[in-house]
Formats: sequence, structure tokens, C-alpha cells
Amino acid sequence: MSLHISTEMSLMEKLEILSDAAKYDVACTSSGSERKGDGKGIGNAVKAGICHSFSGDGRCISLLKILFTNECIYDCKYCLNRCSNDVPRASFTPEEVCRLTIEFYRRNYIEGLFLSSGILYNPTYTMGLIYQTVYKLRHEYHFQGYIHIKAIPGADPEVIRLAGFEVDRMSINLELPTAEGLSRLAPNKHRRTILTPMRQIQNGIMANQNELAVYRHAPQFVPAGQSTQMIIGATPENDYQILSVAENLYQKFSLKRVFYSAFVHVNEDKALPALPGGPPLLREHRLYQADWLLRFYGFEAKELLSEDRPDFNILLDPKADWALRHLEAFPVEINRASYEQLLRVPGIGVKSARRIVQARRSSSLDFSHLKKIGVVLKRAVYFITCNGKMMYPVRLEENYITRQLLDCKERLPFDADGVTYQQLSLFDDRRFILDQERMVREVGLSG
Repeated sequence: MSLHISTEMSLMEKLEILSDAAKYDVACTSSGSERKGDGKGIGNAVKAGICHSFSGDGRCISLLKILFTNECIYDCKYCLNRCSNDVPRASFTPEEVCRLTIEFYRRNYIEGLFLSSGILYNPTYTMGLIYQTVYKLRHEYHFQGYIHIKAIPGADPEVIRLAGFEVDRMSINLELPTAEGLSRLAPNKHRRTILTPMRQIQNGIMANQNELAVYRHAPQFVPAGQSTQMIIGATPENDYQILSVAENLYQKFSLKRVFYSAFVHVNEDKALPALPGGPPLLREHRLYQADWLLRFYGFEAKELLSEDRPDFNILLDPKADWALRHLEAFPVEINRASYEQLLRVPGIGVKSARRIVQARRSSSLDFSHLKKIGVVLKRAVYFITCNGKMMYPVRLEENYITRQLLDCKERLPFDADGVTYQQLSLFDDRRFILDQERMVREVGLSG
């Protein structure tokens, strides 16, 4: 495949443009992979995920997170890199991405690579460049660390399949929660085009798991699974619609994660909503909390929201809000309740529920035990008893408990001034600029 990528721009200039252009893509987790090094290459990826470092809004910054190119043939109204925008454009070559990844890894700046891209010429051409990159990184540079790539909807399925054997995780952005929203804001993209490769990856993972059960040393296909991302707040869907879409994706496509990205107003377009209060980060936060309840706490979307009550309470987290609307299920007796009942108590998480079940096998638990176990008593105390007694007299009444919970001052993932949505850039910390410039010069000289 011949490359049509300009070489006039320096590598440092490309890196600054294409790392900054990737900051709105939040679907870059690295957990779930167990690609062990064989001692002949560089790096490894452990099952618990690489050592994450997060910015204040939860963006992962421990990966080299870049776009292959911010050139794009599409004109999505919400995207900074849309073809109608006059922004600096740049494209890497596969060789440049490989050398940057290796040099950043050697300097302990990163633990892996997250590679996405705009659409250069057409989806198959772009996906081919991404495949060339990861193939070269694995087989020529012998990099055995974590790699997460974005599959390009509309690309040749064979290229997607080949790339899947070289990476740990693949993701395909759903972009917007509904087909109607996609049609309005991203007219070049279609829901079926997005879901088709998502199904292909799911089928490939299942087939590979069956193959590995017979042939232990068969090559792995996307061992860390696939994820997706939805932009929240650019279109008028309510929280119930969004959460129902996420639940459907988990059930039908066996996704590892659905990411919610608060809409950031980067383009002036009459089709986009005004955001006088800035990106809807509190709404994003509530959706992540609810998503956690779907995946680990046994909740269903219809339990948390409904058509009559379609949006989350901005004052209370979804679990506490559910508990207050179902006080008939409380108080829960710690020493007798099932694991599933414990999970529904505000202040009791997955780990603490498991510890309670284990600890009460040997002795009866009281409130001092729960504190040591890790239960957040200032939240749980209104919903539990130990040996038939509450910690202190509490009225099991909605308004009273609501006031007490609000006094707990829930900690939100925002900075002290209010909100922030930008990922930390490779160029934010001025202490590292000279070292990075030297590294890029070394990469250029060694090539």
C-alpha cells in the first residue's frame, strides 16, 4: 500500500497536533488484557491493566494516546477535526508511530498505545494504515505491551480481522445514542455501518475463545474485548434512553465498557445545542455511576429510571436515589442478607459486600467490624441493622434520609473551580518538554 502522507512537518509538530486531537476520545482503558512478554521483546500487559494515571475527569493518560491522522473525509458537526474546519492537519506514518511508542516506553512515560484516527481517503485505506502500524510494532519492534486501537466502521472486514490478532482491545465509537441523532449530526455515518464491525469483533472473540480451549497456543483475537463511546448532551435523548442503549449493547455485543463523553462545544453550528453551563459533566458522572450498577451490582435500567422518570437525580447518586424510592426493602440485616441484597445498600460496594459474606461465617458482625471492612457507614447507616439494631435511632423516612445524605457532600470528579474536560497533554508539564524534544530528535536521527 503506497502512502500519501506529507513529510514536510517535523515529528514534534505532528506529535503535538495529533496528541491534542485525541483528547476528546475517552474510551482508552487498558484493563482485561494478559499479554505476557516472552523475554525476547519489549513490554507486557498484565490482566489487571497497566498502571493508570488519570486526569481529574477520569481520562487515562498512561497510554500514548494519539490519532494516526486528523485528516478526515467526514463532516460530523460536533467534531473538531471535521473536513469543513480550518485546523492544522497532520498524519503520522506507521514507522513514526512505532518509533514514538518504543521511545516513550523506554523512557517510562507510557505503558502502551491507544491509536485512533480520522478517515484518510476512505475507511479501508485508514484501517490498513492502522493495521500496518500495529503489525510493525509487534513483529518488527517486538513490542509486547498493551495496544488499543479504534476499528474504522466501513472498512474491509478482513483488515479488521487481521488487526484484531495484533491488539489487546478494539473499540468502535457508537458516536451518539440513537440513529436519529447520528443522522442529524453525523450524516456520513450510519448506525448499521457501526454495528456491523462491532458484531464481527464479538463473533471473532467468541470463535477465538473456542479455538483457545482446544489449541492453547493459538493467536489471541482482541483478548481484552471491545468497548464503545457515546457523546452525551449533543442530542436530546434522556438518561433513560441512553442507559437503555448501553444495557442493550452489553447484552447483545458483550462489550467490556460503554464510555460516556460529555459534549464539548468546539464548533459553531446551529444544529448543536448551546451549553451555557459548559459540558454536562455531572450528567456524565451519573451515567458512569449507573453503568457501574448495571455491570457489577445486578441492577437493570428500568429499575433506575423509567419513561415517567427519565433523568437521574442531580443531587443523589443513582444507587442512593433507588434506595430512597424503595425504603420497603430496608433496613437490611447485615448478618443475614444475601450478597445481592448487600449490593443494593448505599455505602456497600462489591468488595465490602464480599468481605461481609466471608467475615460473618466465623463471627457475628457489628458496626465496628463494618468500618474495618470498608463500608461507608455515613451512607449505609440509614439502611442496615446489625443483630437487629441500628447504629443509632434513625427515621426510615425519605425526606429525613435525603437531607442526611446530602450533608455527606458527595465527591464529584471535577476540579476545585468547577469542571474540567481536557485530558492532560503530553505537553502540559513544561519540565518534560526539553526531554521530549530531545527524544523526538533522537527518533528522527535514528531513522
